[in-house]
Amino acid sequence: MSAVQFQRQLGLSRYETAFGILHKLRAAMVRPERDKIGGKPQEHVEVDETWVGGRTRGEGRGVHHKVLVSCAVEVRRRKPGTKLDNRKDGRYAGRVRLAVVPDRSANSLGSFVENAVAPGSLIVTDDWSGYAGLRKRGFDHHAIAECGDPEIAEEFLPIIHLVFANLKTWINGIHHGVSAKHLQAYLNEFTFRFNRRFYPFNSFRSLLGIAGGAAAPTFDGLYSGEWTHPTFSGCG
Repeated sequence: MSAVQFQRQLGLSRYETAFGILHKLRAAMVRPERDKIGGKPQEHVEVDETWVGGRTRGEGRGVHHKVLVSCAVEVRRRKPGTKLDNRKDGRYAGRVRLAVVPDRSANSLGSFVENAVAPGSLIVTDDWSGYAGLRKRGFDHHAIAECGDPEIAEEFLPIIHLVFANLKTWINGIHHGVSAKHLQAYLNEFTFRFNRRFYPFNSFRSLLGIAGGAAAPTFDGLYSGEWTHPTFSGCG
């Protein structure tokens, strides 16, 4: 829900009040002891990165203020013969992890994977050099040379591209864009909702449980930039 819609539903006079309340809730959508994804036999994890943001006008060719977001998503398989078994060759998304990263270097991407994915997991990525060191970090890494071919991407990395499409549609459709300063908070909300999409009635209970021990931003902290939205350690 956008802050504008939240403001209207509660009858609040100021947008800033609604904005602050929603960010307090988003701060409670990250469990401090959040476990790492993957690590299960017969499953693997797709990892990739994408740019989030729109065009920048009037600042010259090639200039943009897009933010780099890294993602890891579990790939699971449906039981043969089920209703949706023929979609994506029976593959579907398990849990997801999303974080803003400073760049596409091996240090940034490797740190994200190390903090998001269980050691020893089978990881599938494209052949970007930033992922070359994942085997040294203890992962069973398989790099796929996409060569700009969408059919190869659809065959080997279909789930993570679906997650990216859902994320960008959600940001543009609900929020009509978000600032780079607060993007991590929206990634946290998307992750919370996505990982509990099969158990919607447990989401509110989880939120209450996490909120009891979570720190929340103040009004001044949000607008001054002093507040840091919770994320994985080592991700910038």
